[in-house]
Amino acid sequence: MQQFDHIIVGTGQATGTLLGRLIGSGDTIAVIEGGKVGGSCVNYGCTPTKTLVASAKAYHKAQSGATYGFESVKPRLDYAAVRQRMNEIRYGSSEGLTNWMESTDNVNLFKGWATFVEEKVLEVEGNTLKGNRIYINVGTRPMAPPINGLNEVTCLDSAGVLDLEELPEHLIIIGGGYIGMEFAQVYKRFGSKVTVIQRAKQVMPKEDKDVAETIKEFLEKEGVKIHCNAHAHAVKEKNGGIELEIEMGGQTKQIEGSHLMVAAGRKPNSDTLSLEKAGIKTNDHGFIEVNEYCETNVPGIFAVGDVNGKGAFTHTSVNDAEIVISKLQEGDRKLSDRIPIYALFTDPPLGRVGMTEKEALEQKGKVLRAIKPMSEISRAKEMSETTGFAKLLVDADTDLILGAAILGPGGDEIINMFATIMHSNIPCRQYRKVVLVHPTVSELMPWVLDRLELVEK
Repeated sequence: MQQFDHIIVGTGQATGTLLGRLIGSGDTIAVIEGGKVGGSCVNYGCTPTKTLVASAKAYHKAQSGATYGFESVKPRLDYAAVRQRMNEIRYGSSEGLTNWMESTDNVNLFKGWATFVEEKVLEVEGNTLKGNRIYINVGTRPMAPPINGLNEVTCLDSAGVLDLEELPEHLIIIGGGYIGMEFAQVYKRFGSKVTVIQRAKQVMPKEDKDVAETIKEFLEKEGVKIHCNAHAHAVKEKNGGIELEIEMGGQTKQIEGSHLMVAAGRKPNSDTLSLEKAGIKTNDHGFIEVNEYCETNVPGIFAVGDVNGKGAFTHTSVNDAEIVISKLQEGDRKLSDRIPIYALFTDPPLGRVGMTEKEALEQKGKVLRAIKPMSEISRAKEMSETTGFAKLLVDADTDLILGAAILGPGGDEIINMFATIMHSNIPCRQYRKVVLVHPTVSELMPWVLDRLELVEK
């Protein structure tokens, strides 16, 4: 049995943050990875998908010369080159993390799938490892809905679609959430026919209706077919592709496509670890239960990243690791201090922080709301990127910002400004006094507050 001060299971984004703080202590560290080093963000998520988003936007923009006053000839897409660029970036990130660990004296990297054999003891590829502290960072994986025939056809998830060497002729996507919306726009811009099947009454069900409807509208304007309130019942192979049967409005309809992608949710990888042998508790959905400091019910064993169900993003995984480090150093950071923030990387992107309007009204009963269309913002007009709007929500009693949604150019960057304001408890009256650079989209955000109106549940 090999003894370590720290054992990290999985190499998602929380692991790099943990290593950055633990290596300097001189403690012995074991890192275990059964899949690709770097986890989902580097290999299947943020890095490759946002690389594709950038390529798709550039390709789309290159065809928009008339908008900006010049004649443009339709460029030829080289999908192989697009994939090569994507792979160089994502594989470079994975290799960089691997090299860092393998070249660090007090870090041992074990390749293989880990399982607990008892409390604080793990087995991996015939090696038995015991750790004073253990950090579980095994993430989540795509979840397939119950559809007849799904196991009998070639079905892609968000990882599998990235490995396609050919551009899909007609990509059918089951799921109208964040992953489905991003991939739908990317492949439509590349030239594929794209159809989205969404079970709920709107895409992105957790968002406010005005946000979801605007996103649906600009994707449909680009040619994406979106069916809401549509239930996928069965799928089979047909004519070298697939045929999906859906029920919508009481009627059955068949949709034929060349490729099928499922983006209908994810489930935790906690079931791969034999957690019961260590006495670690999970909830009804399989997420590992943790306290305010990401510590499980077993002292000295932590769960960070998506597997604890407290966030589903790289930035929340990194924050989990920082909370753990703070705990080890007797700091005061905790999960309940975290304000939810995320982005959808369509074009234009959506940045979201804090409460949605629906959440704010349910919790407060009444709030102050201000909305400003991007079509009224000079910088957006100058760039001919006027789709979307900014929406701010303010507590009527405290004058503090409860939430913001920025759907428009730079929304994914601008939203970070509101996260800072909210974290610092700056009243919106003070924010209104700030002088910002002109001409920018963000300079108008304080001015949006001039439109505050009372809305009630």
